[in-house]
Amino acid sequence: MRRVILAWTLVVCGGCPDATDGSPPLTLVEFSEDEMRRVLARSPLADAPPDETNAWDGDDDAVALGHALFYEPRFSSDGAVSCATCHRPDHGFADDVALSETLGQARRHTPGLYNAAHGRWMFWDGRADSLWGQALGPWENPAEMDGDRVSMVRTVTGDEELRAAYEAAFGALPDVSDGDRFPAHARPSDDEDDPLHAAWMGMAAPDRQTVDAVFVRLGKAVAAFERQIVSTHAPFDTFVAGLRDDDADKTAALSESAQRGLKTFVGRGNCYFCHTGALFSDREFHNLGMAGGVYDLGRFAGVLLLVDSPFNAAGPHSDDPDGPRAERLRFVTSTLEQEGQFKTPSLRNVALTPPYMHDGRFGTLREVVHFYSELGETPLAGHREDVLIPLDLSPQDIDDLVAFLESLTDEQTVDARYLVPPAP
Repeated sequence: MRRVILAWTLVVCGGCPDATDGSPPLTLVEFSEDEMRRVLARSPLADAPPDETNAWDGDDDAVALGHALFYEPRFSSDGAVSCATCHRPDHGFADDVALSETLGQARRHTPGLYNAAHGRWMFWDGRADSLWGQALGPWENPAEMDGDRVSMVRTVTGDEELRAAYEAAFGALPDVSDGDRFPAHARPSDDEDDPLHAAWMGMAAPDRQTVDAVFVRLGKAVAAFERQIVSTHAPFDTFVAGLRDDDADKTAALSESAQRGLKTFVGRGNCYFCHTGALFSDREFHNLGMAGGVYDLGRFAGVLLLVDSPFNAAGPHSDDPDGPRAERLRFVTSTLEQEGQFKTPSLRNVALTPPYMHDGRFGTLREVVHFYSELGETPLAGHREDVLIPLDLSPQDIDDLVAFLESLTDEQTVDARYLVPPAP
């Protein structure tokens, strides 16, 4: 049997037979040994590691509740906005506009949710370190859903189906019917003049803790649901499986153009430096040096928000406050070097989620690749990564890289049930 190493040296030959045994070549372009090693390192994508800070991370009842909560609009102040409003299942669980407009104007583009459970840090600036910590933010953000945790708890306790789903996962809900103890609306805020903040601070500390406990569990249910949003079986994965299985039919999953784009990606384009591993992301932060837009400190501010958050992995609501996620917080610092840095997104299903970048400035993948080709801008905040240099790509090179990025699209892995609200 031919060995995969043959694929490292085979070149386009107009469909000519393989000189070794008469079968077609495994690849249509020539990959060096180092390039082939990088290709093989990018598939398959393993299951996301467990989140010990969420005791309900793999719980089926929590998934069912989170599914309902993800599509629940009553948590917003106008009763019309849900998580799915911006994380659109028909758009790669991202948004189709640069900056979402719901109850206000978002500052950044909505990130996609495919394979989000693999992340170390959430949001573009990493201001949360778990999926459940991330889920809590938009519910109360005035520019997003503008809800409040007390009314959310009231909604769950007052709805027969949500109450049953919550109690199946977490046990009995508290009694929040006493309007003197639990106002209709209340949430903490940095704005001390916010009447909702005043209402929150007017509650007794034990009652605030009661509400917080339920609020956090709602976030942990959404996190359990979001773990189901995965993408693992794109044409690229079939191609890599073909290399490993010595199967030319599988390697045919990538066109010649996509294979040339892959060679650029793992070769002279140096894309693999940041888009590492089978996730196609190093899960860390970089400054690409983009000009214009809004001055945004990015990771520099995100670290400060993360460390101060009561919902971080080391906080009082974590189910593993001394574990590995919490340990990472010991080494997180905010430095000026982080100005203008944003998280490297995964490239899996990237073709489904235009526009691109943290501010949604590029409408197509071609524009993104063209940016890396020229790098002609001067950053508004911080300075560009030193490793980035203009790639000086030809039009054909750009076509090929786009073809490769499109080969990372997989719309089959997610259970179809989760693409729509749960049946009543």
